[in-house]
Amino acid sequence: MTKITVTMLAALAHETRLALFRLLIRRGPEGSKAGDIARELAVPNSTLSYHLTELEQARLITSTKQQRQIIYAANMEALEDFLAFLIEDCCQTSGDPCFSLLNKRKDERGT
Repeated sequence: MTKITVTMLAALAHETRLALFRLLIRRGPEGSKAGDIARELAVPNSTLSYHLTELEQARLITSTKQQRQIIYAANMEALEDFLAFLIEDCCQTSGDPCFSLLNKRKDERGT
């Protein structure tokens, strides 16, 4: 898991890819078409294509062809594995530190 985690972190270490990934997480399993993503992020199609490829190669997103469109979605299973790996050591003795961080973040966002 260490190697794929490094690959995922490297893929997310770019402002556009991070914004793209967060957008797809918000879209949920329905995902989004490339054109819609490009408009929302104000990114040229060619640039978006490059970033989509990087995220897909890192297994952070999936693509599904629907007729003539390609729908991109966050790979939630891979995201769960990724997050579990990152917090694995944090929560060895108790989940309290991890849950405290999550709850603090939710309180700050008002969610």
